[in-house]
Amino acid sequence: QNSMVLSAAIFITLIGLIVYLHFVKIDQESLLVIGSLGIQVTSSYASGKESTTFIEMGQVKDVVINEAIHMQKVIYYLCILLQDPGDPQGVSEVVPLFQSSKPRLDCLIEVYKSCQEILEQRKTAPQSS
Repeated sequence: QNSMVLSAAIFITLIGLIVYLHFVKIDQESLLVIGSLGIQVTSSYASGKESTTFIEMGQVKDVVINEAIHMQKVIYYLCILLQDPGDPQGVSEVVPLFQSSKPRLDCLIEVYKSCQEILEQRKTAPQSS
């Protein structure tokens, strides 16, 4: 009887670990910004699974570094502000980036500067119809 309970507990623990590695534990996050197309955000899980999100450049209003206070600590994170289709001056959604890896502020500033360069090139480039 005890060995059956122990076997069931081990089995449930292994299943839980596999589910955690496959759906929860993010191993790597990447950001690809192409001024003429959009922004691709990829998350690679510990199991090898990848999740990719693409945001068209026409939806992007801006990229900003935001800050939050959590347990007496200031946390900085990079966000994409999506333009509100009904109000050109408004923001419809805030998409946080690098939620699992939580890079330091100096790393976020480098990524921010690169994103801003690409966004500025897009704004100054002549619009083709």
